[in-house]
Amino acid sequence: MKITFYGQNSLSIEVSGKNIIVDPFISGNPLSKDKVDIVSLKADYILLTHAHEDHILDAEAIAKNTNAKIVSNYEIAMYYQAKGFDVHPMNHGGNWKFDFGNLKFVNAVHTSSFPDGSYGGQPGGFVIEGEHKNIYIAGDTALTMDMKLIPLQTKLDLAILPIGDNFTMGIDDAILASNFLECEKILGVHYDTFGFIEINHEEAKKKFFDAEKDLILLDIGSSLEL
Repeated sequence: MKITFYGQNSLSIEVSGKNIIVDPFISGNPLSKDKVDIVSLKADYILLTHAHEDHILDAEAIAKNTNAKIVSNYEIAMYYQAKGFDVHPMNHGGNWKFDFGNLKFVNAVHTSSFPDGSYGGQPGGFVIEGEHKNIYIAGDTALTMDMKLIPLQTKLDLAILPIGDNFTMGIDDAILASNFLECEKILGVHYDTFGFIEINHEEAKKKFFDAEKDLILLDIGSSLEL
């Protein structure tokens, strides 16, 4: 399993010969727009955690280029289906076995609306089990006790958590989340894109280190392999 970071919450995941794009916000991200060409991205699936612009901006363009299936909550899926895109709707607690592995849609505490203000359903996260590796994509969320439910069913190899604070968890809450998740390896996302969520990288890494956790902060375009 290979995971590449494109800034904010945007990722690509290569698993079982399939390419997944998560929350594509690239062309409007000042940190990534000159570093990542969305036309060159490969995608069989696009996972959307919620409807905010900084998570869906490039979903339509990538889906048009690749014919990728958009996977999200029911309301977001129906929004894109009405535009002619191939979709798979899910809702909280639901599992589906895709050709890349098992996908579960789990709770997140946040808001969700499209840029025009229309309803985007309830936000969520994803647990992917594939290639004998399991990852949790939290999306934009506050710290929540529901995170304790995930390790009851799935032993995680990596948790992808927002750490920018203000709109989501910050560093201290993300450390608590890693404890709830029983996961020692964390990929930080949703930070530095704009002033409200800028972080001190060294301070963040030290806090995780002191908590006996490994915080990974990838450069845009860089990857890690599980």
